[in-house]
Order: sequence, then C-alpha cells, then structure tokens
Amino acid sequence: MRSLLSDQHPDLAGLELGLVDGGWDNQMWRLGDDLAVRLPRTERAPSLLDMEHRWVPELAPRLPLPVSVPVRLGKPTERFPKTWLVTTWVAGSPADRTAIDRGRHAGEVLAGFLAALHQKTPEDAPLNPDRGVPLRKFTAEIERSLETLDPAENVTGLRKIWNDAAAAAEWDGPPVWLHGDLHPANVVVDEGTLAGVIDFGELCAGDPATDLAAAWLLLPAGEAQRCLEEYGTADEPTIRRARGWALRRALHLIAIGRAGEMGWTGGKPTWKRAGEAALDRLLSSHAS
Repeated sequence: MRSLLSDQHPDLAGLELGLVDGGWDNQMWRLGDDLAVRLPRTERAPSLLDMEHRWVPELAPRLPLPVSVPVRLGKPTERFPKTWLVTTWVAGSPADRTAIDRGRHAGEVLAGFLAALHQKTPEDAPLNPDRGVPLRKFTAEIERSLETLDPAENVTGLRKIWNDAAAAAEWDGPPVWLHGDLHPANVVVDEGTLAGVIDFGELCAGDPATDLAAAWLLLPAGEAQRCLEEYGTADEPTIRRARGWALRRALHLIAIGRAGEMGWTGGKPTWKRAGEAALDRLLSSHAS
C-alpha cells in the first residue's frame, strides 16, 4: 500500500498506515489521523470507486453527518492495475460492533441525514439494478431466504411483512439520491448515537424506501416509527416498501454472517447478529 502512495501521492506516503478490519468490495487502511485508503478486492469495486469519486464530493456538503469523501483517486498501474481511492476518515465504531443506545437521538439524526440526501437526482445519476427499483422483483429471492430460517412462526410473520411490502404501490415520484447500503457496518457510532456514514459504493437514484429501511436496520426497537415521522415525507406505501427493503437487507446480513461463522472468505460473523436483531424489530413493529 505504501508503495502505491509513494508512486502517485508521495505527499501522503509518510503518514502512519494501519489495516482496518471490515469492508466488502474494498479493503481499507487508515492513513494518518484524517484519511483512509480503499483498495478494491472484487471485480466490480473499481467502477464503484470511480462513481464515488465523481458524485460524493458534490453531495457531502449538504449532508448533516460526516461521510467518507473521496479526496484522491489512485490510477491503475502495472504495480496495481485497478482504480483505488483516498477518502476522509470518519471517526467512530461500526454499528455492527457497537450498539446505538441513544435511540431517539439516533433516529432524529438518521431522519435528518436521509431528508438531506433524498433530493431529486440529475439525469446522469447512476442507477443500480439491486437498489431503488420495484421491490416485488425480489419475491423469489426472499422466498428462498425465508426457507433457511427458524422458527416457523417467525417465517410466517416475515412472509406477511414481505407480501404487504410487495403489494404496496410503487414509487411514482422523481428518482432521489440513495446511499443504497445503510446497514450497521456502513455507519459509525460515537457516544451511543449515529456519528457518520461510510461506503457510498451503492450510491444511486431511485425509491427512497430503499434507504428508509435503515430505521429498522440501525435503530433500537421502538424507534423506527418516530424516525419516519421525523423524516416527514414518507407516505404509507413508502413505509410498507421500506419494511420490505429492511427484510431483504436483514436476510442478506444473516447469510453473510453465517458464512463468516463457518470461516468462509468474505463472511462477516458480526453481521448475523445485526440481521437477526433487525428481523426481531420488524416482527415487533409489524405486530403492533
């Protein structure tokens, strides 16, 4: 890593460098006190880094939380033939490892962040086939995932949540900016509340319900409804779709967490607990 910095950004090469545990598409290093380096480890990662470099600096000034803002782009070379990125460092502990216990405050912060982000996009904003799109296209995927869960009574309740979400009216407003991947490993916590947002690799235009799912994925039990009320513009169909997006993301977290427990490369053991907690919150809120 230091040799890449020396080649392309020699003014940064002398800063302290430390490997950071975590990441999915990219491996991250902390660089000095204020920066981070993200190096791609999946085939799609370089294009995501290019996209972040293009758009996040434009969006960041209007966002009310610290976010990882690209500041330098590393070009492909013989030494490393892929794009890489230097970003600002966002202080805090990932929420899959440190609980949010100031739930009301975190809900207000999350609502403010999403309201600021969810603005109409320009025509050339990126699209994502897996985010911001009509929810019902994922029904077969959800059915396969539900079959892996126990106990059966939870599966029945979760299937009701999905069916209700998939039946909700689709988003008919203009596409808005989405973070696209607001799960616990992509936000940081400090002093018990939401303190920053990282990894904008799924940034895209589409249905705001995709991000509103974070109310169940991130916040303690009982706080989702208050957060959505604070957000202010989510109608009933959007809230129903948001539950469906939260269910889908929670099932993904559980699958990736199970892979980690079995020692598979890329698995994240802490994600299983986060996904299971989100399912519990969904079941509790839907029942009430």
